[in-house]
Amino acid sequence: MAAGLWAEARYNYAYWDVVRANWDSALAATVTATEARPAPNDLQFFRRLRRWGALLNDGQLDILAPAAIANRIARPPLALRSIERRPFIMDYVVNDEMRVARPERLAEILAVQGIPAAVWIRDSVLPEITATNEASRWERGVAQMLDGERGTALHLLLRLPGGAERGASVTRTLALTARSSLDRAALEADTLPDGVIWMRVNSFADPDVVSLFDHALGDAAREGPRHRGLILDLRETTWTPHERDQGYALLLSRLIDRPFLTAQRRTPRYSLDSLDWASSPPDTIWPPPRRERIAYSGPVVVLCSPRTAGAAEDFVVAFRAGDRGPLIGEGTGGSTGQTAVLPVAPGWKIRLTVSRDAFPDGKEFVGTGIAPDIPVDVRVEDVLAGRDAALDRARAYLSETARR
Repeated sequence: MAAGLWAEARYNYAYWDVVRANWDSALAATVTATEARPAPNDLQFFRRLRRWGALLNDGQLDILAPAAIANRIARPPLALRSIERRPFIMDYVVNDEMRVARPERLAEILAVQGIPAAVWIRDSVLPEITATNEASRWERGVAQMLDGERGTALHLLLRLPGGAERGASVTRTLALTARSSLDRAALEADTLPDGVIWMRVNSFADPDVVSLFDHALGDAAREGPRHRGLILDLRETTWTPHERDQGYALLLSRLIDRPFLTAQRRTPRYSLDSLDWASSPPDTIWPPPRRERIAYSGPVVVLCSPRTAGAAEDFVVAFRAGDRGPLIGEGTGGSTGQTAVLPVAPGWKIRLTVSRDAFPDGKEFVGTGIAPDIPVDVRVEDVLAGRDAALDRARAYLSETARR
């Protein structure tokens, strides 16, 4: 199993040349740990593989365990977010256990099992998190900080929004392979009091995301004077397998009146004794024919964050290259590119990045992320006060644009 993972990563990973860890030494350590007595159980073995895989710094890496193992991994029914590298509860499933635990939205997790949260994340979580940069790694680490064997209990120390501290006991009941009421719709939309349309795209993987967008936008393209502009919020558009087969390009085509170029792509190509690259030029996104649909011509702002990854970054690349409007918020996750799912042992597979994506001019961004045109940091004091600083800045920008 470990040898198969090593071989596939060594041969197919598109960023092998920037791996800084001693991969061969890590293989030996993993094999030695596997052969130790007593032998690790299935979950311990899986976690060791994840820890090893994280050394690649591939933000799209996923070690796919057999269902019998994957279904045993769960988390409490809490949605967590990193704010200034502190873990906060943003939402939770209202069930019998949560009615007793009373976690409260916007409560900060101060400790897990008596261990300070920062130490717990640093020592127990981050070593297994795969990401291309530290900002993205920490975001993912907080989101996954309570993952573990299903049915096991955790004791949390919380600081409530009002400042009081108390404990809460929660159980890992929500299997990572199961859907949850915490899962958000692919697209959510509102028209704000100032006439701005605010659309949150939470997934490009949903095959209906483009039709949802068309329905939400309605007749705004024909009623320009009534609308001040569009805020396209990609802050929660995290990477989802196979989402590039869906509609990010179709959605972007609704916002342009001239062709836009997408990312260019290079794929490693091996011969017997050398490596070169097969290059794919950028594709072109075309506006819809006028007889079919009128593109939205009003001002557009895109919000981004370290959770913006995958197809969302493909969208941002074309949006930035076409100079359609500003990016506001924080830098993106730096995790995109074509992926492949490869078998490594009976029942086991690995998904990893097999292409290098860049802007149409060749500038690479995977690893660093895409910097916003207008940076806006997320602050704890704003979140606790109910303020969305990036959204407020976007609305101010559209207001300024309308006065010009």
